[in-house]
Amino acid sequence: MQIPEYYNPVARDIAQVLVEGFNKHYRLFRETGRYAKTLFEQQDWEGIQQTIRDRIQFYDERVSETVLRLQQEFHANLLDDEIWQQTKLYFIGLLTNHKQPECAETFFNSVFCRILHRDYFNNDFIFLRPAIATDYIDSDPPTYRSYYPRTVGLRRVLRQIIGDFDWETPFAHLARDIGCVLRAAWMHLSGEWPVIEANLQIQVLATPFYRNKAAWILGKVVNGGTSYPFALAVFHDAEGRLTLDTVLLEPWRIGILFSFSRAYFLVDMEVPSGYVQFLRSMLPTKNKGELYTMLGLQKQGKNIFYRDFIHHLKHSNDNFTIAPGIKGLVMLVFTLPSYPYVFKLIKDVFGGPKETDHATVMRKYQLVKRHDRVGRMADTLEFSNVAFPKARFTAELLAELRAQVPSLLEEDEERIVIRHLYIERRMKPLNLYLAQVNAEEKARAVRDYGDAIKELAAANIFPGDMLYKNFGVTRYGRVIFYDYDEIEYLTDCNFRHIPEAPNPEMEMSGEVWYPVARGDVFPEEFATFLLGDPEVRRVFLEHHADLLTPEFWQTKQERIRAGFIEDFFPYPQHLRFGRSRGRAC
Repeated sequence: MQIPEYYNPVARDIAQVLVEGFNKHYRLFRETGRYAKTLFEQQDWEGIQQTIRDRIQFYDERVSETVLRLQQEFHANLLDDEIWQQTKLYFIGLLTNHKQPECAETFFNSVFCRILHRDYFNNDFIFLRPAIATDYIDSDPPTYRSYYPRTVGLRRVLRQIIGDFDWETPFAHLARDIGCVLRAAWMHLSGEWPVIEANLQIQVLATPFYRNKAAWILGKVVNGGTSYPFALAVFHDAEGRLTLDTVLLEPWRIGILFSFSRAYFLVDMEVPSGYVQFLRSMLPTKNKGELYTMLGLQKQGKNIFYRDFIHHLKHSNDNFTIAPGIKGLVMLVFTLPSYPYVFKLIKDVFGGPKETDHATVMRKYQLVKRHDRVGRMADTLEFSNVAFPKARFTAELLAELRAQVPSLLEEDEERIVIRHLYIERRMKPLNLYLAQVNAEEKARAVRDYGDAIKELAAANIFPGDMLYKNFGVTRYGRVIFYDYDEIEYLTDCNFRHIPEAPNPEMEMSGEVWYPVARGDVFPEEFATFLLGDPEVRRVFLEHHADLLTPEFWQTKQERIRAGFIEDFFPYPQHLRFGRSRGRAC
């Protein structure tokens, strides 16, 4: 970008409006993190879920407000290029001592892209590359606190760590809980504490992470050149007092807390980049985009994802191709083999008996974005007007795009611009997985498939189309639902028994002899299209036969309508400290 010879006061004023718009957004964002503490202590679980849903809309609301103000006060879409270039320079100057400069830059991009054509989407006008470094931004109080067990002892330090979060609700048996944490750590280290080094300390992020019914304390033990991450889960017991439910000590288990299949955390952060930097020191396999997203800053995560994607394109040479598996009736899916994501487009014309439309499918994906995904539904990134290098598309994929989604395409000699698409983490389709694994792995996947459906039901979600092709298997072997065009709230469905046929001839005819209304579901029919494989049938009926009865679904509906919210644990039951079984740990 060339520095202009003079500065225009309009550019300065526009930059100030942009900063004010972002600051309002982040102020409201932080208020939700602070409010989560109150909701947690009041055990207002519906309030926590509603706060997470509402917060997702904050960003777009503030962007729309800012766009409207710029149009009304400055006729922003009519301004010349030089003013916009100067606006960016002024904006950078206003971020010099800002606590969230990277998020403010993303906000600038969002507003600009609403106003001007994509021909301007280059680094002269928007922040394709960050302009402000986020290292060493001061926070008050600091991003993390440090504790020194060498001087006062490990038990006392753990008590101090927990006390510093200032929960007003008392712990039921904190001394016992701390003993459970120490025992779990001892077992994790194979029964031998490491030699204490001079720099031994425990570093803990200054604010807790709230989601569902849990508060999480995240930190790491630093000893010499070794770091040991940990995550403490704080719940309420049956009497409403606080209790430590588990401690996670393996990085991969802690990483699951930040999985794409879970709801975003509520957390109060003055300097989000400090939190992301700390979390990456605990979880080096997580990239910045994933962490920003799971901290509730999904637009920042999306921006970083796109930057990473463009970087990957420039440093790879494989081609985009149609994704493996059974082709869907609603979505066209393609992938880049060297990149762990799939790209999903809504077809212009749906195949088969699908009774839906584009707007309905988009609402379904938005439902999943706003709903508690309970570790069983994949999050999606939604993009508009994405340019791809045409030379990187296989001939087969190009033909499929032109035939199935012509309304979403713009083409020239070098580029294909897709007007709207969703991007999801790539998983192995469950139908392909079941066809390729041994009997033991197949049985485990079938059990987890049933568990996934039950957990979705407890969260008021009915998948609609339960075919295996609509579920995927993650690298940790977990079954995740990812095809949302027929998803419904469980409470909107009517689960029924199939009425008896009036005579044997009608039953054998294959014709439906009973009326079927919109929303009717007959669970007895599931076996017909799910249990053709004898081994799959045996395992499914052993563990999940209740899914084939209306009573299972009706019971779930009754609990949801009564306001009951299930417990969802992002770790296995055997890691819980086991008070319900009468044991100390």
